Amino acid sequence: MGRFQRLRCSVKEYDWGKIGSDSVVAGLCSVNSGVGIDPKKAYAEFWMGTHESGPSFVVESERDLVNGWCGNGEGVTLKSWIEKNPNVLGSEVLRKWGGDLPFLFKVLSVAKALSIQAHPDKNLARRLHESQPDVYKDGNHKPEMALAITEFEALCGFVSIEELKDVLHSVPEIRELVGTAYAEQVLMLNCHDDEDKVKTMVKSLFTQLMSADKEMVSCALSKFKSRLKLKDEVTVKEQLVSQLERQYPDDVGVIAAFFMNYVKLKPGQALCLGANELHAYLFGDCIECMATSDNVIRAGLTPKKRDVQTLCSMLTYKLGSLDILEGSSVNKYIHKYSPPYEEFEVDRCILPVGASTTFPAISGPSIFLVANGEGRVAMCSRKEEIISKGDVLFAPANSQVVKYSAVNCHRVED
Repeated sequence: MGRFQRLRCSVKEYDWGKIGSDSVVAGLCSVNSGVGIDPKKAYAEFWMGTHESGPSFVVESERDLVNGWCGNGEGVTLKSWIEKNPNVLGSEVLRKWGGDLPFLFKVLSVAKALSIQAHPDKNLARRLHESQPDVYKDGNHKPEMALAITEFEALCGFVSIEELKDVLHSVPEIRELVGTAYAEQVLMLNCHDDEDKVKTMVKSLFTQLMSADKEMVSCALSKFKSRLKLKDEVTVKEQLVSQLERQYPDDVGVIAAFFMNYVKLKPGQALCLGANELHAYLFGDCIECMATSDNVIRAGLTPKKRDVQTLCSMLTYKLGSLDILEGSSVNKYIHKYSPPYEEFEVDRCILPVGASTTFPAISGPSIFLVANGEGRVAMCSRKEEIISKGDVLFAPANSQVVKYSAVNCHRVED
């Protein structure tokens, strides 16, 4: 089994995705599957892995490679192939996670905001899966990392207590929605208050906001828009909130953006989001990697099912700015991104024409995505293979991989 398995991967079309050829996902999906790009479709996510909601399929013959895969669900899934060949995972992965990939690898192309959401920890995920298996498809947690391909914008976590106080002073519509008592509790906090008290007050305030009546939210946003028209200067956050309101009119998630850190990543920068951390992706294209799960709890900026009480009760309520990952240099062509999770790491490789580099063997499996360019690849001493944009390859555990020539490649590994 010491060779690559080429994969045909799944695409998701959601209304927040980028349209047609503007979407990085569309470009990758088209060459990976052999299916043309529909200029009217919103291509949102490209899934690489074993999750049943978006399985990858093993390319078993040259005929499959030439003809492509048309997304009809036929063929051998990567999950079933691994079940028949469990040793490709390596002994450590088999011991920790059983006979499945511990990670799910995606590319996202975001044209408008995704929902304000969080992903449950393992205990909550199990309970939700047992009680609502039609909504929560698995019992796993979903820590994740987003690595920017283009400039990428997101809302992540809660602002500092000082910034939150400024919001309560400067945005009267929020005070009207939550009530004076809840606002005053936060405004009276000081540097001597312990962390648990601060988090409790913020939790009460946020829960009150997210539970506000829809008519009250609509009225508050109407007042906000009218007030903004009279201002000579508009802040960056006010501009963002106005944009979100145009995307999701009368949605409480628009106002919730004032509570959250507004992050702009440059290509090659990444951020990590653990279980129970509030976030919403806003715009751009990114690599996303996570534990193998599709559990999402939503409370705003979405027409989908919301569970406000569960989301508000589960959050960590950590305050302040997030750390941005720049990656550590493995060599002059490869940067490694190592989040504080066991399930995965991501390598980003940009290889100039004529250059070569080696990915050292590791104890777990890997998935390689060629994001741009073309070149050659070889595993151990095996014959070289031609690779180009859209190629996705599964590499078994303990495989040394050498790449040659001009490619922009991402590797996700256990």
